[in-house]
Amino acid sequence: MNSNRLGKSGIVVSDICMGTMTFGNQADEKTAFRIMDMAYDAGVDFYDTAEMYPVPPDAKYVGATEEIVGRWLKTKDRDSVIIASKVAGPSHGWLTAPLRGAKTGLDRHHIVRAIETSLQRLDTDYIDLYQTHWPDADFPLEETMMALDELVQSGKVRILGCSNETTWGLTKSLWASDAHGLARHHTIQNNFSLNNRRFEHELAQACRQEGVSLIPYSPLGGGVLSGKYNGGAFPEGSRFSLYQHAPKRQQAILHRFVNDKTLESTRRYQAIAAELEMSVVTMAIAWSKQHDFVASTIIGATTAEQMPELLAAADVVLAPETLKKIDAVSRDIVYPMG
Repeated sequence: MNSNRLGKSGIVVSDICMGTMTFGNQADEKTAFRIMDMAYDAGVDFYDTAEMYPVPPDAKYVGATEEIVGRWLKTKDRDSVIIASKVAGPSHGWLTAPLRGAKTGLDRHHIVRAIETSLQRLDTDYIDLYQTHWPDADFPLEETMMALDELVQSGKVRILGCSNETTWGLTKSLWASDAHGLARHHTIQNNFSLNNRRFEHELAQACRQEGVSLIPYSPLGGGVLSGKYNGGAFPEGSRFSLYQHAPKRQQAILHRFVNDKTLESTRRYQAIAAELEMSVVTMAIAWSKQHDFVASTIIGATTAEQMPELLAAADVVLAPETLKKIDAVSRDIVYPMG
């Protein structure tokens, strides 16, 4: 397992990060412990969660993921594990978070309440990486960064990051931090996969120039690249089977991830992986890790049986010829996720 620095910070992590957003819903606690133990034993020292997990968001079990991660954390040396969590963004826009009366936001009030609750659930006195889960473009970024800076100065948080952010949002927040002498974002956690390569354009260059690391989530395109949705299948218990009858936002996400173009590109990537005698899952994660602006790629699982082919990517470096074949598919099927 290789390691990389998060941005310009003093934190170095494994280049695979264990995602936890299914724990407490699709994966029960026993399964979650087994998954995290397998990752830990393989050399993964980086674990990502959020106050709003598990997904899809539901008041019935919101916060359960942090509680599960917190109980698992007690079985390990705390200093050996890097924990990342997130404060929910505004509930009046992109989605409604089932937290704090569905009135979440990125002002000081919500950030302070969120960190205190997350620390309690995780049963720890600090979080290594604290991220804004999604942005509020209409709220002054200076105020958000000032509130987050307080957490760093108090020792409750080591470093900061953002998620689901735009190039403008990232660079504006960095400017605010630099202008006011505040802690800055060292990471950005955005969707990035073979089926969604948009990050390679403006955001990648912004990250290179500003010393910010990408922590890609959904490297399997929401599981689509595994082939589980091929031929119109929706396996019982799979992420998007849960979204079929969910609110409109989740249904829109479903159609963005699972459509004719993503399924066709998946078929072609499977053929490339077959030539390598490799799982397309392993190939997709290896491809993600092989970018200079990526520090650690987030993997996710709902069963322990899924872990071996995910972790197999740790030692894989794709040859230039393979990367050319992958690029050819991307040129042929442009932006399959829109």
